[in-house]
Amino acid sequence: MLFPSILNHDFTDDFFDDDFFTPSFWDGGARAAQAAMSADVKEYKDHYELQMSLPGYSKDDIQAELKNGYLTVSAEKKEEPKEDEGKYLRRERFYGKASRSFYVGDDVKEEDIKAAFKDGVLTVSIPKKDQDVVDASHYIQIEG
Repeated sequence: MLFPSILNHDFTDDFFDDDFFTPSFWDGGARAAQAAMSADVKEYKDHYELQMSLPGYSKDDIQAELKNGYLTVSAEKKEEPKEDEGKYLRRERFYGKASRSFYVGDDVKEEDIKAAFKDGVLTVSIPKKDQDVVDASHYIQIEG
């Protein structure tokens, strides 16, 4: 029989082992944060629209900041402590802080950006700014 020690091993103890469900084993915290902030950007004639999924967050958990041409969306979900005797065997719901930044340009002003949050989706409208002069491309020489 191939791998007899594995085939005859009782994995029940491993399944409920503390180390089996740690974030380092599953890396669930980082993936949950990234998945919780998946984004789509759509271009229209006069503006861009950013739609970001933020399931489980409320409007009060979300903050949008414009600084140095970057729009940064941050969301923080705090765990509410419960006084119970149970022990979690696995936790997949994300508690913590996550953020994403998007370059929107130095000409965009805070008052030009409109945002709405509905049904777990943040929608941000960013106007296009007229560019009278097209920037010349600047290439970096690659040595090799």
